[in-house]
Amino acid sequence: MCFANGMKIDAPLMTAELAQVPTEARELEALGYDGTYTFEGRSEPFFPLLLGAEHTTRIELATAVAIALPRNPLQLAHVCHDLQVFSRGRFVLGLGSQIKTHIEKRYGATWSKPIAHMRELVLALKAIWRCWNENERLDFRGEFYRHTLMIPTFAPPPSPVGPPRVLMAGVGAPMTAAAAEVADGIIIHPLHSPEFIRQTTLPALHKGFTRSGRTGAEFEIACQAMVITGFTEEEFRLAEQTTRGSVAFYSSTPAYRVVLETHGWGPLQDELNTLSKQGRWAEMSGLIDDRMLDTLTIRCEPKDLPVRLQARYGGLVDRIGISCYHGRPDRGDPAAWKDIIAACKQVPAVHV
Repeated sequence: MCFANGMKIDAPLMTAELAQVPTEARELEALGYDGTYTFEGRSEPFFPLLLGAEHTTRIELATAVAIALPRNPLQLAHVCHDLQVFSRGRFVLGLGSQIKTHIEKRYGATWSKPIAHMRELVLALKAIWRCWNENERLDFRGEFYRHTLMIPTFAPPPSPVGPPRVLMAGVGAPMTAAAAEVADGIIIHPLHSPEFIRQTTLPALHKGFTRSGRTGAEFEIACQAMVITGFTEEEFRLAEQTTRGSVAFYSSTPAYRVVLETHGWGPLQDELNTLSKQGRWAEMSGLIDDRMLDTLTIRCEPKDLPVRLQARYGGLVDRIGISCYHGRPDRGDPAAWKDIIAACKQVPAVHV
């Protein structure tokens, strides 16, 4: 894998109000971001991107992530095909498996072999798109999905811009290797450190490339970074408070324990998990000390962000999503933030 250009910089599409999406999407594009992304939280992740595509011309639009396992490949294929065509090739499908509790209790779906399930879903999607775009006969037969019928009545016209890229979210080595086998890129979870990427993510990617016979030449490593910053003391204080809570929340999840174990914090996951089940959220934040915060996030003044990104991610990933959990930092000084984003985009994105 080798990308000689500067790093791409993305921002979340934060509004949950569809009526506000056009304004926010235009603002993000004007600030110079390369992409914007939604996540499947309080709202559906695809509708905002349709509006974002209508009101922008350059910025890429991604789900980061849409939850894969409750969805059917054919339904996903239609939605993503339409978004790709409407956006003129700017849509990126980011997929994540979520965890067992949410799949079973929130979505009411079946949790079974998540790595194999995700791998097969991506392969099924690509088979369906080849059928529509390349007139290949649809004959996908897997353990979880079977797609063997496509008649002209139900097949959309070929996409003039090709199919969307598919990025898989991965934390542990097995899911990361699966992404390298079948997807066009990986989305690294916000809870990470450069050491974790070097010790776990990159070796797993190379294992997946070797297993599949791919070179990884066109594979994209996308990473969401938790950034604590602000143009005023109050903004900075709020950013630190909300991000500390987010680190505690993520760290309470058993599936993310592997990140904490990289730094010897594995036992903390048990304690945080117990507190989360008791609803003691404030106490959880108190367990995240400054050393842990500085390992898993970036704390700096806005002007220092390009240098900090260079030190932390230069030559390691291809694109960074700047996640500021207290809100959009550009609100304090849009002109200064635009210059900061331009400087961040000069960070080299060459990795191996």
